[in-house]
Amino acid sequence: MIHIIDFGSQTCHLISRRLTDLGIENKILEPSDVLKTITKEEPQGIILSGGPKSVYEKGAPTIDKKIFSLGIPILGICYGWQLTSHLLGGKVTLVKSEYGPAHLTVTNFEDLFYGFPKASTVWESHGDSVMKMPEGFDALASTETVIFAAAKHKTKPIYGVQFHPESSHTKKGVLLFENFVSRICKIPLKPKKINIDEMISQIKEKVGDNFVIGAFSGGTDSVVAGTLVARAIGKQFIPFYVDSGLARNDVLYRIKNIFPKILGLKVTIIEAKNEFLSVLKGVVDPELKRKAIGGLYIKLFENELKKHPRAKFLMQGTTYADFIHSKGTKNSAHIKSHHNVGGLPKDMKLTLLEPMKYFYTDQVRQIGIMLGLPKEVVRQQPFPGPGHAVRILGEVTKEKLEKQVLADEVLVDEMKKSGWYEKVFQCWTILTNSQSTAVKGDGRFFGDVVALRVVSSKDRMSADWVDLPYSLLQRISTRIVNEVPGVSRVVYDITTKPPATMEWE
Repeated sequence: MIHIIDFGSQTCHLISRRLTDLGIENKILEPSDVLKTITKEEPQGIILSGGPKSVYEKGAPTIDKKIFSLGIPILGICYGWQLTSHLLGGKVTLVKSEYGPAHLTVTNFEDLFYGFPKASTVWESHGDSVMKMPEGFDALASTETVIFAAAKHKTKPIYGVQFHPESSHTKKGVLLFENFVSRICKIPLKPKKINIDEMISQIKEKVGDNFVIGAFSGGTDSVVAGTLVARAIGKQFIPFYVDSGLARNDVLYRIKNIFPKILGLKVTIIEAKNEFLSVLKGVVDPELKRKAIGGLYIKLFENELKKHPRAKFLMQGTTYADFIHSKGTKNSAHIKSHHNVGGLPKDMKLTLLEPMKYFYTDQVRQIGIMLGLPKEVVRQQPFPGPGHAVRILGEVTKEKLEKQVLADEVLVDEMKKSGWYEKVFQCWTILTNSQSTAVKGDGRFFGDVVALRVVSSKDRMSADWVDLPYSLLQRISTRIVNEVPGVSRVVYDITTKPPATMEWE
């Protein structure tokens, strides 16, 4: 057993996932519960997560430093390492923030860094850094700007790293967890596999004789969740697709022609394009957009309840990335309300059924493959529930929506023609709500600026921008400026996550 102390990191659950993948039982605890629970359960290791606070900030989460004298191996990650240093007499200071990739140089290859190369890429997201280690600690690794990027106590099994090994963009992150678990905590590794039959049985038991209304978006998350529910309860599942006009145009084809074959059930289509434009009229704030969209979705589904009085559940394809970004834990920062998490009304009459809630995108795809779903369905790019509404900065109007849809279609078309569409995790356009001067037909033109975002990722918790060929970027830019009315300029977003989120809103 490993105890993970949650200080509010957006990737705390990802630490749990890495341990679970290694077959290690683990439990996530609030800082206030730590000493009592640890004393009672005697875990073989403790991991202190990252978090959004500074150790000196008023109200910052902390722990009883007695845990450092229990003899239990401890690994502090980011804020967890800073807190370890702070509690044991070190000095933590804001020197230079680091977000995204950094180059790690290892100087001690024993235990924690066993099997590591001398240099590797790690993913960072921090403001403060440990500038003076507590007495009795030795440095293990550094980055260009962080002297003590990793450290260990000379005689006690206490370790700290400033980077995030749980991020898929930390190249040797899994190996670090393997070393901590097997070499330091002395727990044998037993990689665990996803059990599809168990998931289906759990759904069947939870639903019982009731009916489930399925919120289908047409994306991988919802189709995998829907397939599990359909196999669990058959005709007790009533799948719907709300045609909001905010999705990509190819979704409706899949809903009509592909998904009924997968589910063995007809998918009812609710036409609501005008309703969505109506509730979004005059709405500028991204949070209010999500809440307006979420509220209308629920209203539409609850209207269908009148036809299905035995329906007690609403199925959604919510993943853990959706959940944690909408502030899924006590100490985590609120990033944005996903329409199917933070955007849902509090007085909703239906009980949520979310089979994918504690899985990430790569795991959802794995489950889809295990279910035998078509490759084009499983490997399709993620698309946000609020769709183009959060890719149009500012108010969503019919005219802006038409521009955004057309620009996005041009990008996808060129990505597919060039063979790059299958190589990236996600690509899309943003109507930025800014304008610039251009020259069209020898005359001055003042028009919209469209941004391109193309990223590589595994689970959406971290992402890097893709270095597309200049010739491809040129074709995309030229076509968008020429084919999308009112567009004057195209720019390329080269910001990693962190610090940026995937979407602009």
